[in-house]
Amino acid sequence: MASFRFFLSFLFIFFIPFSTAIPREVIYDAADVLTDAGYVSMSLTLEIIAEPLLEQSPSATVFAPSDSAFKKYGQPSLDLLRFHFVMLPLPFQSFRRLPAGAKLPTMFTGQSLTVTTSPPDHAISINNIKVTPSPIYDDGILLVYGIDRFFDTGYEYRGPNQRPNSNPISSCTAMNRTMNSSNSFDQAVEMLKTSGYSAMASFLGMQLSGDISRNGITVFAPTDVNVINRIVEFQDYPSFFRRHVVPCKFVWDDLVNFGDGTVLPTFLEGFTINISRSGGVLIFNTVPVFFPNAFDNDRVVVHGVSDVLTVQDEATTSSDVFSEDDQNVFDPGEF
Repeated sequence: MASFRFFLSFLFIFFIPFSTAIPREVIYDAADVLTDAGYVSMSLTLEIIAEPLLEQSPSATVFAPSDSAFKKYGQPSLDLLRFHFVMLPLPFQSFRRLPAGAKLPTMFTGQSLTVTTSPPDHAISINNIKVTPSPIYDDGILLVYGIDRFFDTGYEYRGPNQRPNSNPISSCTAMNRTMNSSNSFDQAVEMLKTSGYSAMASFLGMQLSGDISRNGITVFAPTDVNVINRIVEFQDYPSFFRRHVVPCKFVWDDLVNFGDGTVLPTFLEGFTINISRSGGVLIFNTVPVFFPNAFDNDRVVVHGVSDVLTVQDEATTSSDVFSEDDQNVFDPGEF
């Protein structure tokens, strides 16, 4: 218990910078740039609502509707405006790599935007609305993209609806036959440390560096803020982290090909991750991925998730989906 208290103290001391608000000067600077770019209505709106909205956020991405959109729609509600604020920075090069179906959490509680860009398209689209090909404003912590109309809060993404994978273990082995033996685990740890996943990075470095088989691992990484908010609920913090790691490497293209009901094992014995879809968006134990393929090398892939993974209700556990004879559940012993 003493070590657990020390760990919590370390988290709260180490992650104080993550609660820092975006400076007021940055918001005003972005508003000035928006005015110069012809987004006058959103510029005025940003000056009025951005500071209270972003007071607990260290970074954000804003989607700015055009002046014609404001004229056509009229005065938008505060909730609709919140729907255009995403709680993470999306640099263009990272943004364009997000696959269709990736979910972006917004400041409108319980609502997310969905990437709808198709692979052949060069332009990025969100909720089927094209985004300006580069940010109108970008200072590293606050980014603003332009859109020609307001996002629809009722939009539903129509993605694939596959059947559960009949033999994911074989799929894992086949997909990773070419994995080389380079020592690339440290790369994942360093990326996590510098991208807002320091708690997960520390755990991986201390606990799993010797546990990765030739099939690699998949990490579903909650941000440091999510960890701080939820880890106090767990008495055994190693088990908290082990439930977020799957003993097989699955990039986003692999995961989207698994059907609803596919069950993945984790490094925490008895804890599994159930794949489902909501409005076409891929969900893992009720938690969506908001940054697919945040990191990927020959041994490790990291997917950023919007919250910590917890046990599902009995109605959706793997025992209700599959019988003991089903081959759809990974056996960590196979690795």
